[in-house]
Amino acid sequence: MSEAYQDQPNATAAASGRFSEPLAWLSSLAMHACALICLAVFTQIAPLDKAPLLFTSPPPEEPEPLDDAFRVSEELSIDIGALSDGGVGDAAASAPLEAVVPEVALDLQALTELGQIPTLEASTPSLSSPDPNSNTLVIGVGAVGTTGSEGAIDWLTGAILQSLEQSPTVVVWLFDRSESLTAQREEIVRRFDRVYEELGVAATRGAEGFDAAEEDEAPLLTSIVAFGEGVEFVTRKPTADIEAIKEAVRSIEPDESGAENVFGAVLSAAERHKRYRLQRPRRNVMLVVVTDEAGDDFANIDRAVAYCRKMQMPVYAVGAPAPFGRRETYVRYVDPDPKYDQTPQYLPVQQGPETLFPERLRLGSFAGDDYDGTILDSGFGPYALTRLTRETNGSFIAVHPFRVDAGRANRRGADDTMVARLDYFFDQRVMRRYLPDYVPTTEYQKRVSRNGAKRALVEASAMAWTEKLENVRRDFPKLDEAQFAEDLSNAQRAAAILEPKLAQLVTTLRRGEADRPKIDDPRWQAGYDLALGQALAAKVRAEGYNAMLALAKQGLSFTSEKKDTWVIRPAEEISTGSLDQREAEDAIRYLKRVVAEHEGTPWAFLAQRELSTPLGWKWNDEFRNLAERRQQENNRPPRPERPEPPPKPRRTPKL
Repeated sequence: MSEAYQDQPNATAAASGRFSEPLAWLSSLAMHACALICLAVFTQIAPLDKAPLLFTSPPPEEPEPLDDAFRVSEELSIDIGALSDGGVGDAAASAPLEAVVPEVALDLQALTELGQIPTLEASTPSLSSPDPNSNTLVIGVGAVGTTGSEGAIDWLTGAILQSLEQSPTVVVWLFDRSESLTAQREEIVRRFDRVYEELGVAATRGAEGFDAAEEDEAPLLTSIVAFGEGVEFVTRKPTADIEAIKEAVRSIEPDESGAENVFGAVLSAAERHKRYRLQRPRRNVMLVVVTDEAGDDFANIDRAVAYCRKMQMPVYAVGAPAPFGRRETYVRYVDPDPKYDQTPQYLPVQQGPETLFPERLRLGSFAGDDYDGTILDSGFGPYALTRLTRETNGSFIAVHPFRVDAGRANRRGADDTMVARLDYFFDQRVMRRYLPDYVPTTEYQKRVSRNGAKRALVEASAMAWTEKLENVRRDFPKLDEAQFAEDLSNAQRAAAILEPKLAQLVTTLRRGEADRPKIDDPRWQAGYDLALGQALAAKVRAEGYNAMLALAKQGLSFTSEKKDTWVIRPAEEISTGSLDQREAEDAIRYLKRVVAEHEGTPWAFLAQRELSTPLGWKWNDEFRNLAERRQQENNRPPRPERPEPPPKPRRTPKL
């Protein structure tokens, strides 16, 4: 009993301890919660005196002193280096430059909405570098331009280097044997030494000559081919001997036939060198054509393209740019032999057109200038030769000594002998949007036949090309009525011949007007709009001219008795009928669209020139003292005859 009695208080104490622990924990929790609530209620958000520092940067490190060999000037130099004023065409800079807009602002947003934390603005320089491809020969491009043969060889050096990086290479040079290319061949020969040195494959003959096995293993081999009416392989086989290469080029003699069968020569050269593509060790084979004409054997173009593509032989061409919308331009020629007549001759050379068929009207000008007055650069090479280079992954390099980036040709201080006439050049980057259709003849005809506007342009251009339109008379002296009436009648007969041709041109082009909105190619858009605008303008001028001549035959009165000459001049007002007025409005609309949508192109140039001359006519009377001048001529004593030396014989070469 006593032990049980003693254990009872202990059990009661244990039970009370078990109940008191949770109560103490709950009491503590309640007190802390009340304290937090009180603190939250009586807390006030106050602005910070200073903005918090979101990030820090380590202190700048002191640069280690450099050796004198690595010291550079802190001043900017604009005289030397790849980024200098004279560095055009040199190595492009690889280090970044600070852009024109030097900073980009970064708006750093606050991370919390509590408190008044200001938004920080950081700036970092925006870096850029020159375009490394701005002076790189682009594979397959329609044409690139340079002012001389040396510049063209510099372009080709890059292409040869790219080929050597892939595989050992054979470069086959095909030189036109025409006399007009003699100076250009010599320029290229003088450049060969530098090219081979830059490529790191220069070699010269020693006392014992080359070892045949070593030469066959040379990374770069060269063949020289000459072509004219036929093909001559000047080097027996490809060689790495620079002196032998230069001697081979200098040994090429002009071909008196004047024929230039360039595509047959390319085909023969490709077939002769195909073993380097088929036998091991395989080599790349590049064909480089140097010529100043379009080629006479157009029938071989498809075979040449197909074979070079099959053998994977890219074709590059160094040649003259094609004149815009023309087959021929002119070369100034002076006989080099003083025994012959030294009078300059202007000989036609075939260097175009840049398209398969002409896509430009050939019209006379009422402003007094013949169609041949201004010859424009097309921005591309001759169609067939450029197509050959493009379809074989090569390029056409257009060479002209008077070339400028855009604008009138630079003839200052230059000799224009044996230089094809081009008066105006256009930016090559702009012209690349207006690439001709470099496709086979059958495919070209299919594309043209599918659209009425294209078909009308080609048909109208063919009509105008074969029939040259005559200029018109502007001055009509009036010494007596009979002579004045006869002059007016003769001028009307010329206009009567002109009007039907222009009406036919307009009718042909109008047939394709409904399909004009379906054209999405900018070249065809510009070509059709310019052609229809020019044809309508010429028709309005011709009909207005004829009507004004008929008005003059009915009788014109001078504003004073002293006046003795009637002159017909362009005017803004069209007073020859509502039809002419409507056609004049259409002409201006089409021409203005060309100027607005195709700025910086030959089409815009011609459209702007057309718009600069009004479409109407008016008569003006002038005093030119015709009676006194005629009397002086009648009273002038005859000139004494002087014996003249016999003329020197004259030669006209075939270019």
